[in-house]
Amino acid sequence: MSLVLILSALAMGLLGSTHCVFMCGGVVAMTCSALPLSRRASPLAQLPFVLACNAGRIASYSVAGAIAGAIGAALTSFGAVERAQLVLRLAAGAMMVTVGLYVTGLARALAWLERAGEPLWRRIAPVARRLVPVRSPAAALALGALWGWLPCGLVYAALTAAVTSGSAATGAATMAAFGLGTLPTLVAMGSAAAMVARTARRPWVRVAAGVLIVTFGIVQMAYVGGAWAADGGDGAAACCAGHHP
Repeated sequence: MSLVLILSALAMGLLGSTHCVFMCGGVVAMTCSALPLSRRASPLAQLPFVLACNAGRIASYSVAGAIAGAIGAALTSFGAVERAQLVLRLAAGAMMVTVGLYVTGLARALAWLERAGEPLWRRIAPVARRLVPVRSPAAALALGALWGWLPCGLVYAALTAAVTSGSAATGAATMAAFGLGTLPTLVAMGSAAAMVARTARRPWVRVAAGVLIVTFGIVQMAYVGGAWAADGGDGAAACCAGHHP
């Protein structure tokens, strides 16, 4: 299941990154705004800054994923381990469906999650502002590490999946995969922001991405339903080898 979870997180990042154009475009722009005009005109000159910034962001996601995975492992260590795993996976599948609807623009169901993360971001934002303008890849890396804590419903949905991973290491890998999925769009924004933004704003792009994410969520929920039914509905389906009662 871990490989399926990691691949699902990768797909969520890749397909959901159209949302990142609107949420994170300003941060990407800040990363390159301190470069001399001659370098700003060259995508190759911008690349070390953009890659460093995104490396910091993905590192932060991995830390958050490790924390989420450890919390999930602790929760499942109490009582009915298998039942807890299935409930967590069902919640992750439902969250993926919500993300899909969010990406299509049909729902703002994750807006409350973003508001929930605002108190933490208010503490981090002043530190991030001190790094602007970004004058070196090292500063871009630090800015990216802070950027990873920007309130984002898509990130929080991926963290819900990381909670089901069963360990801190797998949770970190899940969130790293999610971050890598968002990388193509956000790296492209560094050198072709206008073109990427125009593409992401096209309704069919967002709808197609959202429908695929909804499909992944339904598959996840169907897996849980199948596991539950296979064990007679008592919630004791094995979450991994060796957990059969």
